[in-house]
Amino acid sequence: MASSNALARALSTRDSRLFFTGSMVAWTGLWMQRIAVSWLAWELTGSAFWVGMVAFCDLAPAVLVSPLAGAMADRVDRVQLAMWTQIAIALQAAAVAGITYSGHMTIGILLVLEVCGGTAASFAQPARQTLMPGIVARADLPAAVAANSLCFAVARFVGPAIAGPLIAIWGVVPAIAANAVGYLFAFATIWLLRVDPKERRGHPVSTSLGREVLAGISYAARHKGLGPLLLYAALGAVLLRGMQEILPPFVERLFGRGAESLAILTACFGIGALAAGLWVASRGRLEGASRLAVFAALAQAIATVGFIATGYFPLGMLCAALIGGAASVHGISVQTLIQSAADPGYRGRMLSLWGLITRACPALGALALGALGEVFGLRWPTLVAVLLFLGVFAWGVARLRRMQQELEGTPAGPAAG
Repeated sequence: MASSNALARALSTRDSRLFFTGSMVAWTGLWMQRIAVSWLAWELTGSAFWVGMVAFCDLAPAVLVSPLAGAMADRVDRVQLAMWTQIAIALQAAAVAGITYSGHMTIGILLVLEVCGGTAASFAQPARQTLMPGIVARADLPAAVAANSLCFAVARFVGPAIAGPLIAIWGVVPAIAANAVGYLFAFATIWLLRVDPKERRGHPVSTSLGREVLAGISYAARHKGLGPLLLYAALGAVLLRGMQEILPPFVERLFGRGAESLAILTACFGIGALAAGLWVASRGRLEGASRLAVFAALAQAIATVGFIATGYFPLGMLCAALIGGAASVHGISVQTLIQSAADPGYRGRMLSLWGLITRACPALGALALGALGEVFGLRWPTLVAVLLFLGVFAWGVARLRRMQQELEGTPAGPAAG
């Protein structure tokens, strides 16, 4: 009952409802565009490599941008930064929809626009996420992080469910345009937020942006809990997440199906993520989050093997739901630990590193998997990636006890490690 009350409290205030409603609408549009753009790339080229390259161009800018974005989120007005990044994402979506509607879209133009969208999203992620401690009480922060991930999971279900029929009947343009509308709505909700002034900025500006980027990387590397946790998450994302980023060739080559089934599979990922997210949110506590982060990635690896081993679509749907659920448990646990353990002055930079992991690492995995898939087929490269992950899992288990001590006890300060 107490854990359920924590979730209810996290959603009870005007500002939290505005924040999460805006997130839900924006992410629904985001998933509609992701499905549409992935299918557009497949229609333009018929190549798993180019589908992987489109995913790479959307996600890879995080490698260069996320550290800068995190440092900016720690030194500028986070509300203003979040607002203008929502506008930038809306403009990118409008550009993709408009050029596609005009009939002038090429794979080259799509790649450039995806780089622009990925850059804006890399700035948006730490700006938005650092606002949460300013709109909920600290005791409710784990539940708020879970609620945020639940919004993403619901959007991951609803977005493809809407996008699939839209693409099948009217093509990709309406699905992409919906993302522009969604992010304009998110802009408006952030503008209406009343954020605790102490949380609008991480710290006074005292040095250059570059020095702050390096200080954030150093802080993560020295922290005996956050460092191993982020490295484990990064390696897991490279090896396990690529398959989800290039679903169209899997849908066609493994199951012999089209856009509607792509939307169904993506929705299954979302359903699994939603169910698992509700369970994590119902826990309402930090204890055990490190173990969940480590073992959920193993569950994701096992479900991935099941997905590629079958050509039977209903079994593929079940495995997709299990993958989504395991990924949700892992992601919520990692974010909760970062929000709780990181010093407030470094929170934006730590969340930007998490953003880098969730965007750049899957992009690298997708690019490698798409390229290898052209030569060896899709099943064997995916299986090799899972086998490599088992070594990463063994490494994570060996460091689990220390991570628990560092991340689930007293929040760490700047000198941690």
